[in-house]
Amino acid sequence: MANQSVEPLIAQLGNDWLKKYDLDYKLEQESLNSEIDKALDDYYSKSGGKGGNRPDAKLLLQDKNLNKYPILIEYKGYKDKLVALDDHGQVDNRTAKNEPNLKNINSYAVNGAVHYANAILHYTSYTDIISIGMTGYKNDEGKLEYSIGVYYVSKNNFGIGQKVDEYTDFSFLRKENFDDFIDKVKKLLLTQKEIDELREKREKEIDASLTELNNDIYNNEKGLGENDRVYLVAASIIATLGVPGIVSSLEKSDLKSSTEEGNRDGDIIIRKIKAFLAAKNLPQAKRDLIVRTLENTLTTDNINKPENGESQLKRVFTKIVDDLGIYYKIGLTTDFTGKLFNEMYSWLGFTQDKLNDVVLTPSYVGTLLVKLARVDRNSYVWDFATGSAGLLVAAMNEMLIDAKENIKSPDELAIKTSEIKAKQLLGLEILSNIYMLAILNMIMMGDGSSNILNEDSLKFNGNYGFGKTKEKFPATAFVLNPPYSAQGNGMVFVEKALSMMDKGYSAIIIQNSAGSGKAKDYNKKILKHSSLLASIKMPLDLFVGKSSVQTYIYVFRVGEAHQNDDIVKFIEFSNDGYTRTNRKKSSTNLRDTDRAKERYQEIVDLVRFGKSKLNIFTEEEYYEGKIDVNNGADWNQSTPIDTKPKLDDFKKTVSDYLSWKVSNILDNENKENDCLGK
Repeated sequence: MANQSVEPLIAQLGNDWLKKYDLDYKLEQESLNSEIDKALDDYYSKSGGKGGNRPDAKLLLQDKNLNKYPILIEYKGYKDKLVALDDHGQVDNRTAKNEPNLKNINSYAVNGAVHYANAILHYTSYTDIISIGMTGYKNDEGKLEYSIGVYYVSKNNFGIGQKVDEYTDFSFLRKENFDDFIDKVKKLLLTQKEIDELREKREKEIDASLTELNNDIYNNEKGLGENDRVYLVAASIIATLGVPGIVSSLEKSDLKSSTEEGNRDGDIIIRKIKAFLAAKNLPQAKRDLIVRTLENTLTTDNINKPENGESQLKRVFTKIVDDLGIYYKIGLTTDFTGKLFNEMYSWLGFTQDKLNDVVLTPSYVGTLLVKLARVDRNSYVWDFATGSAGLLVAAMNEMLIDAKENIKSPDELAIKTSEIKAKQLLGLEILSNIYMLAILNMIMMGDGSSNILNEDSLKFNGNYGFGKTKEKFPATAFVLNPPYSAQGNGMVFVEKALSMMDKGYSAIIIQNSAGSGKAKDYNKKILKHSSLLASIKMPLDLFVGKSSVQTYIYVFRVGEAHQNDDIVKFIEFSNDGYTRTNRKKSSTNLRDTDRAKERYQEIVDLVRFGKSKLNIFTEEEYYEGKIDVNNGADWNQSTPIDTKPKLDDFKKTVSDYLSWKVSNILDNENKENDCLGK
């Protein structure tokens, strides 16, 4: 007979503690506050549907700084049902297909409590939640045994949750102990490795959510073109971001699907966006451009016309908030809109040339470019074809990581973080619809959008676009994935940017023909003021499903003319360790099948330090050679094949010949003997 659940006894024990500590707790069916109640009701339930999220107990506690923390408690009644962890030791609430792991969420106390916390992160202004799981059983003597799991769920740990400590009761929640408990919570630190792993995990979820969202809108919402879909996501996110204490987040319930002029759903969203942009102190011209661009989609009659009491705009807004809200609420520093853009445009039938011009750089390639350009907290980074600003997002991440590792004063770190976002990044994008994505991306990053400019790179004067508009941007790092239809496959941008820099490094990813003849005039000009350090052949399927051109990464040292005797590192990186597929319904089209992360790091080390860093790669894949500064078409070299025969080769050939000759003689003798025997 199966063990009987002791959940009622566990619940009684836990609730008795809360009563003993004189805490104002609410049970399953009781209301805590309308914001939290609504969030739990709006979030998908433990069984996969909407709503029905009811923690066994919940309370709202305040610390000495008047910060409020929702406390969510889930009880279970079996021995081994406290928490289910994944291979990385994280709360295992997502399946391999990046879908909710409903079995774990239902069966394990901590997993259920963390699930509830994510509902609050997703739909409320609370950013720090305490999730408590408690379970138990009766031992052989009939005595109640129990265990408690206490986890901190926050935007800082991407909603995954971190274990706080071991506890034998709930006394850490007592008023006298709560401040010390919160101090302990605030000292929980994720290592950079853990942060990277969590970000990667959440990024896979974003990919799956964006695919599902785009598929839904594409199939079920008629009359919306690809730009409309992009703009609707952009508008919905800006409207729901809010500015603490200044602009409240737009709620789904704020949209009434009214037909009254000035109060249609589109009008309400536009007003909220205007308030947000004003609170962010963006330049007026930039505000006007954003509003003008979004208004074209948001104010059309069809999208605002109610059907069965609901406009198409409210329906799409609801889908976007429900599917994506958690990801921008937890402040993921990822190329969010780049992912969106690539997903939207994957449905379109572009010609190959057109497609090559709109494909955005995968995030892991962006990180590689940034590391090859030696970006750190003191870098000034620019990109002359910024797209969705994915490369600048990657650069900002690298700069913030370096700042965090090297600046130990919280006040100084805050100042440096602001400087990085406001003064140390500059991007140019001429296509207005793509420019909108870049602006949105950087706004979501905490607003590094100040110097994202809607300008022609080839006419750019090199000055800041906002603030210090009469000062030159002191660029020390240049990253680029140019439109390949531009002159010299895009090398025209490289020559322009590097000629405007005094020092630093550059890493660009570009079509292979740029280095084998199509851009030789630009290449020769570049070598007069910058040195080619490395030429890296990338996998042919790097942009699988979007483009099929062969690409190379070229790395430069800026401000130092190339000499014919300078060594160039030629690296064959066709095997980067990733296996790519192009299945629209796949949960992931990118899998690390052969030490991909280690391979990418080795590339960075090889370019910087040379042959001594060879580990995974072989000497057949790494070659140090030279180029002719007057050629410009010899940048795609590979390891030379030695055709001169060696003595060992000669000996082996003679040996093989003699073996063959002897074998023939013996065969003939055997045949003659056989004939004589007859």
